[in-house]
Amino acid sequence: MQLYWQTLVDYLLAAIGIVAVMFAVYYLLPRLGAKKETAAGLALIMPWLLGFLLWTLYPIGASLYYSFTNFNGLQTPNWVGIDNYRRLLAPASFFWPSLRLTLLYGVLSLPIGLGLSLAIAMLLARDVKGIGFWRTMFYLPAVIPSVATFILWLWLLSTDGLFNQIFSPLYRLIGIDNPSWFTDSRYALPGLLIMSLWGAFGANTVILLAGIKNIPKHLYEAAEIDGAGAWAKFWNVTLPMVSPSLFYTLVLGVIAAVKILDVGLFVRLPRESGTFLGVLVYQYAFGTRSLMGYASALSWLMLIIIAVLTAFVFRTSALWVFYEGEKRG
Repeated sequence: MQLYWQTLVDYLLAAIGIVAVMFAVYYLLPRLGAKKETAAGLALIMPWLLGFLLWTLYPIGASLYYSFTNFNGLQTPNWVGIDNYRRLLAPASFFWPSLRLTLLYGVLSLPIGLGLSLAIAMLLARDVKGIGFWRTMFYLPAVIPSVATFILWLWLLSTDGLFNQIFSPLYRLIGIDNPSWFTDSRYALPGLLIMSLWGAFGANTVILLAGIKNIPKHLYEAAEIDGAGAWAKFWNVTLPMVSPSLFYTLVLGVIAAVKILDVGLFVRLPRESGTFLGVLVYQYAFGTRSLMGYASALSWLMLIIIAVLTAFVFRTSALWVFYEGEKRG
């Protein structure tokens, strides 16, 4: 009970401090020559700004500093220079198999996920009865808590689960036993792809459906007059016009694939399969040895990987992303 009251008092003091800062900004800035509207605006965003400085900018700066130390979360950090990065990039480091698994997962999941999402969005773009219901059904996986999702899929993809029971005739036909999707290194990655793609359908399908719905009808009419068939209309009208939405979902997908965490935490992969980079950061930071400095260095390497991949997507977007009204020579 005492801890509860102490926490409540801390929250009240923090709230009073934030309000005091807001009033100080509002009354002091006009005296320094700022407009009253400017002072009011800055005062209103002060809670967010303080939160950003304390809970985002400071941890980012601290993480960069800790990546050059041997910080373990408890003792005073000691400067070790680039030793953490040198150890991470060593040939025997766990970084390389984790990077390989993470990139392989991204290379497989992104095209499959985007392709299926686009196909479903095109089906929903037709005059389907109850379109609101179907949109909700396809978006539902995106809002279901990840814990519930993983428990469901662990049951579905278990050795005696529903998935294996349905496909057991096929397994017998090709001469294999029911796969153990999450404990056998041969099937771990396909199992993860099946589970994660189901959740990725939601947001991607809704975004692509909105892009398809915004395509002007007269473009399809002009294509029909020119004698274009279904495939020609898709290739020359639908795909170019929906490319900005595909570009957006691709960038988000690249970032999500590199920093994937929850899947690897809930599913215990066999050791020979490796693990994801995000899970490796978690294990180093909050494992038995609590290697916060090492985990911070790995986090910054992940940031570099994400920056390189997204920069590549942006640089190549001029080759395949088309914006309405854009003229190309």
